[in-house]
Amino acid sequence: MSDIIIKPSRLNGVVKAPPSKSDVHRAVICAALSGGVCEIAPVSLSNDIKATIDCVRALGAKCALDGDTLRVDGSNIFSKKSAKLNCIESGSTLRFFVPIAAAGGINADFTGSGSLLSRPIGIFSDLLPKAGVSCETSGTLPLKISGQLKAGKFEVAGNISSQFITGLLFALPMLDGDSEIVLTTKLESVGYIDMTIACLKKFGIKIERTDYGWFVKGNQKYTPTDYRTDGDWSQAAFFMTAGALSGDVKVEGVTLNSTQCDKEIAELLKRFGADIEATENSVKVRKSKLRGIEIDARNIPDLVPILSVAATAAEGVTRIYGAERLRIKESDRLKTTADMLKSLGGNVVEKSDGLVITGSAPLKGGKVNGANDHRIVMSASVAALICGGEVTITDRESINKSFPDYFEKYKDIGGVC
Repeated sequence: MSDIIIKPSRLNGVVKAPPSKSDVHRAVICAALSGGVCEIAPVSLSNDIKATIDCVRALGAKCALDGDTLRVDGSNIFSKKSAKLNCIESGSTLRFFVPIAAAGGINADFTGSGSLLSRPIGIFSDLLPKAGVSCETSGTLPLKISGQLKAGKFEVAGNISSQFITGLLFALPMLDGDSEIVLTTKLESVGYIDMTIACLKKFGIKIERTDYGWFVKGNQKYTPTDYRTDGDWSQAAFFMTAGALSGDVKVEGVTLNSTQCDKEIAELLKRFGADIEATENSVKVRKSKLRGIEIDARNIPDLVPILSVAATAAEGVTRIYGAERLRIKESDRLKTTADMLKSLGGNVVEKSDGLVITGSAPLKGGKVNGANDHRIVMSASVAALICGGEVTITDRESINKSFPDYFEKYKDIGGVC
């Protein structure tokens, strides 16, 4: 992968948020499972979304993109007895599709690439054999499954990735019987589950929340419907933080009534002291004096790298905790975030479940190892705005995983790279 060199600058202007990757994943899957024809818009073809589209195709659906509208035809879903599903580096795709393929009785081979090959999936070999599905795995990819998923009780820890639970929520309504998901520990990342349930509802699927988890009635049918996707708060966070650090940035296309957990970025930047003006579908952030805060990251782990950049520009100490799951993302994100800040002259201490950051802006500049992690690369580009010298970031192409045109938007509002 290539490097990108960024010079200090001020970002001023308006940015349109890309469609939410999390929302698009869910809409594509529901559309395919509906057995009919649906249009989803807007859609941006990041590598993760390409992986999900390829997987619904592997299960028999047809997909065609016209501009930013994706047409999904699910009339032949589960028409194949076996399938090979390459999830590339998308953890969401893998964790969503294992229960889905099992519900369809598909003999499926799951593969991937990069960091996904080492991310744990042992929960499936614990859960699925009890429900009629054979799993062949050493705890990571590759994974082979066979057999028909059966309805019943599924006991799941609430502090694992919510993506495992979402996969079950997609699959269980299609089974010949009622099921329940029972949480054995306190639930984290609840917003992502709420997003799944909201998307399912639009496609005619009802999920009932209980004191212990969820009740899922069987023999439900997905209903074809056209779907309008949310703007992506996770990606908007980079430009909003850039405004707080170095300029005046308005991000359009993000709604305050979104179910996305990462809409909390607006409140967190306000707590830091940023000057924020929010409307129903936009947020404007202006540079102002920032101060350190305490951040519980259990429900917003993807925001930790960019919040850490904001913390370097904040007077005093910022403590981020509850983020231990970041160690099994595209990189060990606690370590790579700490390394990023240190390489630019930041003052950060890595903890087992978070980071302690003492404000040290302006940073000095230097070279950042992007760690083939899109969120590290984009966060480093925002940190470059408050550096005394230029910043070289490796693994530029890793942004294609989630936000392929990020640097074009960055330059459009004054970024120099």
